[in-house]
Amino acid sequence: MADRFNVLLLPGDGIGPEVIGATRRVLDAASEHFGFEIVYDERLIGAAAIRAEGAPVSDETLAAAKSSNAVLFGAVGDPEYDGGDIRPEAGLLALRKALDTFANLRPVAAIPALIDSSPLKREIVEGVDVLIIRELTSGSYFGEKVEGFDYSSDNSVYTKEEVSRVARVAFEAAGRRKGRLTSVDKANVMATGRLWRKVVNEISKEYPEVELDHVLADATAMHLIQNPRRFDVIVTDNLFGDMLSDEASVLPGSMGMLPSASLGAPGTPGIFEPVHGSAPDIAGQGVANPYATILTAAMMFRHGLDRPDVSNALERAVSVAMEAGYLTRDLGGDRNTEEVTEAVIRWIGAGEGQM
Repeated sequence: MADRFNVLLLPGDGIGPEVIGATRRVLDAASEHFGFEIVYDERLIGAAAIRAEGAPVSDETLAAAKSSNAVLFGAVGDPEYDGGDIRPEAGLLALRKALDTFANLRPVAAIPALIDSSPLKREIVEGVDVLIIRELTSGSYFGEKVEGFDYSSDNSVYTKEEVSRVARVAFEAAGRRKGRLTSVDKANVMATGRLWRKVVNEISKEYPEVELDHVLADATAMHLIQNPRRFDVIVTDNLFGDMLSDEASVLPGSMGMLPSASLGAPGTPGIFEPVHGSAPDIAGQGVANPYATILTAAMMFRHGLDRPDVSNALERAVSVAMEAGYLTRDLGGDRNTEEVTEAVIRWIGAGEGQM
């Protein structure tokens, strides 16, 4: 019997509907080629949900996410709600909390077709292959907040268990790769950083085959630009993980190339989302780069649906399409969303050399 997957689509705002739409077409082609079935449920989140449902994510959408095999997410954010009491981004935070997707995996690798698009020298970027693992459901993004004109605060709280579980994910990942893990914190000035370091050291005793080092967050930011090949797997908290992974987007040449997977306990649905934002300035123009979302779908098949063969095919299709010159303008090319999508679809269904 063919595999049957229930996938919740949350296109969101800005270019989200465009890149999710393009990726759905790619997935339909892959399902036909590999003989599996995807049952889609598409719902609102972010500004689109605020306008239609009065909240950035509804209880019904959260329930649908919990009952799915995986969630494929586009982007949230809309200038209309900047500075308001209700923000589109709250929908994504609520989704992460509801599914308890505590480990966010963000691979950053040099792409041969884009090496000259990176603002960094070729000799710095070539050969880069880093996996950043960001704790996703705690810290200052989820702590108690006080917001006012004269005084504001964001409380950052971590427990031993919250650090332990994401650290184990990171050690496991490092053990499958080159056996090197860098834990990033600010233990020199932050109490949460000192807890983080203490717990990671404790968990490291369970993984003697993995080489562990600790680097302060600001030093890591410098090393990512000066010598990114020193890193294999990086594990860090919510705030630093957000900043460092965005910084690392310059390595492959564009944030439009970075996928991510947000995972919880085994057997629970993950959230799979491109790292880029909603890009309202180009929404509706047909020029959005769908590669990050297609690569995110590849991560969905690898980490969420247990079909690494499909994941490999999607990644290969993207690589060959880019080598063939199918680059959107953010990558230095002039191809539009439709052309890029069609190129990836043709490669999935065609033999080598027929692009």
